[in-house]
Amino acid sequence: MMLLASADGVTLAVRAQPGAKKTAIAGIYGDEAKAQLRIAVQAPPVEGRANEALIAFLAKTFGLPKGAVALVSGELSRNKVFLLRGVTMARATTALANWMIA
Repeated sequence: MMLLASADGVTLAVRAQPGAKKTAIAGIYGDEAKAQLRIAVQAPPVEGRANEALIAFLAKTFGLPKGAVALVSGELSRNKVFLLRGVTMARATTALANWMIA
C-alpha cells in the first residue's frame, strides 16, 4: 500500500520519474501490495535536486510546510518513502482521492 500510518504522521511510497517536462502526479505504479504513487519530476536526478523537488511538490500537494516532509528511504533510488509529519491517514487519503477525481 502506498500510504501507511506511523507515529509521526503518514508514510508515502513514491516512484520518481526525474527529467520530466513538469512535476506532476503521473499515476499509480505497481499492484495493491506494492503500489507507489508515480510522480514525474522536472528536476534532474543530480545532487539531490529531484529529491528537493519531490519534497516541495509533496508539501504543496498535502498543504504542509517543506519541513514537515522528510525522505525516509530511497535517496539514490527511483523508489522512495516520504514521511508526511502531522498528517492523518484520513487527510492523506482525501488528498489522493481528490487528485484521482481531478
